[in-house]
Amino acid sequence: FQGIVITPLLLLLFLGSSSSVPFTSIFSQLFMTVVVPLIIGQIVRRYIKDWLERKKPPFGTISSCVLLMIIYTTFCDTFANPNIDLDKFSLIIVVLIIFSIQMSFMFLTFLFSTRNNSSFTPADTVAIIFCSTHKSLTLGIPMLKIVFAGYEHLSLISVPLLIYHPAQILLGSLLVPTIKSWMVSRQKALKLTRQPKAPVKV
Repeated sequence: FQGIVITPLLLLLFLGSSSSVPFTSIFSQLFMTVVVPLIIGQIVRRYIKDWLERKKPPFGTISSCVLLMIIYTTFCDTFANPNIDLDKFSLIIVVLIIFSIQMSFMFLTFLFSTRNNSSFTPADTVAIIFCSTHKSLTLGIPMLKIVFAGYEHLSLISVPLLIYHPAQILLGSLLVPTIKSWMVSRQKALKLTRQPKAPVKV
């Protein structure tokens, strides 16, 4: 909801557009697009839960295929637009900025969740690092199309999200071995500190 308010204001400030944003329409469309399908899915799941557990449909494969199609069609729709007006140098700069922002977010969440007075476990820290910095095309692109419907620079403002989503997959793949070894070593250290000391015989 903050993005619905702050993002249009930032675009108005930097792009100089004077178009108004119909907040009531945006909220209603977002509710119908995001919240209603989620509620319907949870209700239906209660009635077909046993069937799903027996059949075990390949939801992981279906999800990956749908996500791949969303990314592909969004890239095609974005870069096929003649009004995108994005040169190679600007694209490289945007990529570097996105990587820098994501690395900064991950580092800050790591520092926050591992501070001395924190009650988070190493597993919690790993979840926080990846989940709190996560942005999804499946939700982000529909939100952009709803919030900025009819906006001539829609393709341009969707480029950072198109870069952020693959970047988080790439960074996650690169960081998983390091973070996993840190988590395992940290958990072992915590177990050793929590073990009761053997009584000393006199």
